[in-house]
Parts: sequence; C-alpha cells; structure tokens
Amino acid sequence: MSDVSLAEADTIIGAALAKARESAFEPLTVVMLDAGGHPVAAKREDGSGILRYEIAFGKAYGALGFGFGSRTLAGRAAKVPMFFTAVSAAAEGRIVPVPGGVLIRNTAGHVIGAVGISGDTGDNDEAAAMHGIEAAGLSADPGA
Repeated sequence: MSDVSLAEADTIIGAALAKARESAFEPLTVVMLDAGGHPVAAKREDGSGILRYEIAFGKAYGALGFGFGSRTLAGRAAKVPMFFTAVSAAAEGRIVPVPGGVLIRNTAGHVIGAVGISGDTGDNDEAAAMHGIEAAGLSADPGA
C-alpha cells in the first residue's frame, strides 16, 4: 500500500481551495493525512478560525480510523452517541464525526490517505474535498 504523496496533496489542496473560492465558501482549512494518520500537508486560508485545523484533522483522522468517510461517521454517531463518546476518549479527542472527512483511494481502490476540511458547512467542506481528490486523478470516498 502506498501513501498519498506530497505532490498529490498539493494538487488536492490547491483544487479544493480553488473550488471554495469559485463557490464563495467561507475561508477553509485543509489537512491531508497519509494512510497512517500522519500529516502530509495543510493550508489555512486567511480568515479561517483558529480551531479549524483541529476540526479538519479530526474529520480526516476519524475517516481513516474507521475506514469510511466522516459522512458515515456522522450518521453512526447520531445512532450510538455513547459509543462515539467512548471512541472520542480513546482517540484522545481526535475524531470529528461530521461531513468533510473524505478517504482517498488509489486506482486499485486502496486507501492512501484522507483529507479533512473545515470552515463552511459540512456539505461544502466535503464538496471541496471531493473536487480536490478528483483533480489529482484519485477516487474520493466520503461515506454514505
């Protein structure tokens, strides 16, 4: 299994932020993690709030930790909140179960990383992430 490269991360972040500006989204913060949950790259637009990095990281980290996008995490967290409270404690608060954390799959379908975006609505964060991933020629997996 390979990890998302720095060049791919740059492409994903650039395209995600371009989509955000084109769509007049609020200022975003984008965090790219490799398949092991380690940061590859991050960018914070001017005006993006000071907690946005941690939120974006938590969206991507949660997606990697569970193996599905944070949209699915959001649905599951709503159904079993006590479980997610326990998981959050086990993960030292690094899981944010709301849309905007998208798995990155290579052409063979393997997870090579995740992108987390925070700054606008979860749906808009997710749309920017998916646009960036697809611009890099990779497959976006936001969950269901």
